[in-house]
Amino acid sequence: MNAVGIDVSKGKSTVAVLRPFGEVAVSPFDVIHNDSDLNRLVALIRSLPGESKVVMEYTGTYFEPIAQYLHNNGIFVSVVNALLVHNYGGNSLRKVKTDKKDALKLASYALDRWTELDEYIPADEQRKTLKMLNRQYNQSNKIQTMMKNNLISLTDSVFPGINKIFTSPERQSDGHEKWVDFLNAFPHKDCIAELYLSVFKTKYKSWCKKNKYNYSDSKAEEIHAFAKSIIAVLPLNDSVKLLVTHSVMQLNAILETASSIRKEMDRIASSLPEYDTVMSMFGVGKVYGPQLIAEIGDTRRFRNRRAITAFAGLDAPPYQSGQLDVASRHISKRGSAALRKVLFQITEVFILNKPENEPIYQFIDKKRSEGKHYYSYRIAAANKFLRIYYAKVNQVMESQ
Repeated sequence: MNAVGIDVSKGKSTVAVLRPFGEVAVSPFDVIHNDSDLNRLVALIRSLPGESKVVMEYTGTYFEPIAQYLHNNGIFVSVVNALLVHNYGGNSLRKVKTDKKDALKLASYALDRWTELDEYIPADEQRKTLKMLNRQYNQSNKIQTMMKNNLISLTDSVFPGINKIFTSPERQSDGHEKWVDFLNAFPHKDCIAELYLSVFKTKYKSWCKKNKYNYSDSKAEEIHAFAKSIIAVLPLNDSVKLLVTHSVMQLNAILETASSIRKEMDRIASSLPEYDTVMSMFGVGKVYGPQLIAEIGDTRRFRNRRAITAFAGLDAPPYQSGQLDVASRHISKRGSAALRKVLFQITEVFILNKPENEPIYQFIDKKRSEGKHYYSYRIAAANKFLRIYYAKVNQVMESQ
């Protein structure tokens, strides 16, 4: 019975081996994440007498190379939540934090939880790629929001309110938005206000045709009248043009990136067995569907619906001590924040579209009629949607 604790960091790990009653079978030592060192580690674990189990923490993506390497070589690996190990008692009042101590702590945890350890099964390449794409897509959205706010701030001085003139959705081919592209051609309100209406109409029509946007005389007249009515703080000059056009170029670049990632996510997700089932659910579209599949992964890895609820951090743990018994509790949030975000966005789709025949919307409406707080019924609806997702998808996965 050999408990192998591995404290993982970027590029290297610290390994320690314990046996029952605190016997140190192998003192802590460092392993570089390369073929030669990992081969020696595999040989060492195989040479130990008796059964061996390896335990390490979830540490971003750092743990994956060594966990997958050991798994592929037939060694039992269990990857545990870092919070479980952090809260695991070290039987000491001193606060000591070193890689060697952490490796020994992981090995000790493995001995105590020997029969409860879940074996690590690597996700297939498609699911790993999909999850990585989703994380990059979320980062792109954050940058996109920042750049949009920056561009709007600039236009408040040269073309205030232009971002509200156009209501067209983003262009499916590249993710561009009409008001952003419009600023590239007309970066200042005087670019329009100083023109005769007929001249602007000609220019605007030509621009719409070139950029594949719809043209209408009424919209051209509205833009021209709007440009004449507003006041610009900064004058039209080369410096202003440079600022606006470069901000537009930067924003368009990130819009194109997000659009291409979104299409690639849908392509990969469409090859997975649960895709059609997920896409048939109300509130799920070409964006949220692949994101759900990416963050949840293979539903067969969850023991039951409570496990997937806990994974999303939507569970509300009981809180009772003596005569204190708190009935209204907050969700744990000890789970995937990215998954919770997608679930909340889906509940927003239900609230905005009000599909009377959908159980989720009926549930939301019932909770609202009971006077529940906005966040309370949103959380409950997200939880209910996740349970339905688990039941439907798990049925498909188990039939594979």
